Amino acid sequence: MSKPLNIPRIEQCDTEEETLHSNGSGEEGGESMYGTMKELSKNGPGVTFGDTPKPMLGKVHSSFWEDLKSFAAGTIPQSIILAISIGIVCGIAAYFYYIVLFGLLDFTWHWIPEKLIIGKWPEELYVMWIPIVGFLMAAGVGFSVVLLGEPGDLAYTIKCVHEKAYISMSHVMPMVAASQFSILGGGSLGPEAPLVAICAALGGFVSRKVFKQRNRNVVRKHTLMGMAGALAAFFGCPLGGSLFALEVNSRMGIEYFEHMLEAIFCGEVCLAVFRGLSGLPIEPIWSITAEKLEGADPLQVIYGAFVGLCGAFVAFLFAMFHSKVMAMYAHFGLLDNKHAVKRALSAAVVIITLGMLIPQTMFWGEFEFQQISTMAPASELDHIWPTYGLIGFEMDTAWKCLIVGFAKLVAISFTVAGGYRGGFIFPFFAAGAALGRALQAVVPIPVSIATLCFAAGINVAITRTSLATTLILSYLAGEQSAITAILSASLCSLFATGYMPFIKTQIVRSDINSSLYYDRFVEPEIEESIRSWRGLPSEDEEIPDDEEDNVV
Repeated sequence: MSKPLNIPRIEQCDTEEETLHSNGSGEEGGESMYGTMKELSKNGPGVTFGDTPKPMLGKVHSSFWEDLKSFAAGTIPQSIILAISIGIVCGIAAYFYYIVLFGLLDFTWHWIPEKLIIGKWPEELYVMWIPIVGFLMAAGVGFSVVLLGEPGDLAYTIKCVHEKAYISMSHVMPMVAASQFSILGGGSLGPEAPLVAICAALGGFVSRKVFKQRNRNVVRKHTLMGMAGALAAFFGCPLGGSLFALEVNSRMGIEYFEHMLEAIFCGEVCLAVFRGLSGLPIEPIWSITAEKLEGADPLQVIYGAFVGLCGAFVAFLFAMFHSKVMAMYAHFGLLDNKHAVKRALSAAVVIITLGMLIPQTMFWGEFEFQQISTMAPASELDHIWPTYGLIGFEMDTAWKCLIVGFAKLVAISFTVAGGYRGGFIFPFFAAGAALGRALQAVVPIPVSIATLCFAAGINVAITRTSLATTLILSYLAGEQSAITAILSASLCSLFATGYMPFIKTQIVRSDINSSLYYDRFVEPEIEESIRSWRGLPSEDEEIPDDEEDNVV
């Protein structure tokens, strides 16, 4: 006879009335397998694996009203209130970042040319406005790093989530300045990563300083709420944006899964606040074809897998190329922040040259995606002026689509290597759209599937966000029937590049074995982590706030 399974069970109650037996009838006899909320509150939460007791999730300690009165760390009432608070704060922060960025974009690339250049400069010199703005903003990126300090980036944000559970507020203003200069200069990085870092810092600040939370995993949850809020608001897709913030911390799936629902709820709140203040609609922003896909069929799974693997291969080539570019910058000693101005200006040479020759490669691609995916005339580009560039380049053949795709990847690489700050989600989407159009010219695949699946294949290979990328692309394009193909592309790309980590700080969660459980008497507080990293000898030694915020 086989040995009986040792099934985890909730510890039994003291009284028969409070016990539901294994047969579910409440009758005497048999081993108790269930417990009531009253029991959990009375005896303390716990389950037993063999002879080893484990604390239960802190979310189910007692009743809602008792948890609301105690406001204990990790409980549902506390999570709801923190999610609403962080969502409101991050929504307001994202709104101010947005109005400043787009106000400056309009002033720099439209108002000044219309008022001061058109009709006053010789027409053949209009194109010189691109290098004038590009080099000025590149210098601004470098000087902001030198004068304000290190802004961090997406990899640093992920590192802090894993190690400290929060991002220091000292990185916020450097990130605001560096990212605004980067985007205004036409670099191939967007606002998504800066908003993630800023809102992650705000989430951790609200948790630690306003609500006085000290438990590391609880603070981490609130940091993830800020990240989810930023991306939900930016993409206009609350589920996809929130999942991106959770997936991007790991290389394969969501490891901080116990924080998922609260983070998504915060994303919904932040989306409502940001979109309400800015007046932006919550709707798709691209229209790749006049007629949307009607339904899906099994063949689309194969299409998606093929295109996704093509995108994964291109991402592999990009990673190899980028490693060479970074090695070159390291060889010349430009990665030190004291050389930040030289570093940014050297990258600007490549970015501006490509932009003057191929205007579709400028900026982060959120708005350019529409023109690239539809092969529209360059005159319809949103930001750059003059739109025709130096040679009047147009995307009117498959070869030119191929040129735009690979030129965009080169621009992304040098933008990152040059120390510009921003996110590469939309830039990879734009590169994928161009390469998808090139592929569609030789392989009979629907245009929307070719562009969206190629974009997904590249982005997932780099960011490891297969679920979020699928939802974001299908939503922004208004192609709900393409989800089947995009998901196939995303998963195939994820598996094909599983051993090609691009973001090195995407590591396995250190406390994953105990992630299902919470015990306020066992869980480490953020001070304990700081002591271990700083080598402080005494557990009783107090850590000042400024020391806590400056720990890397």
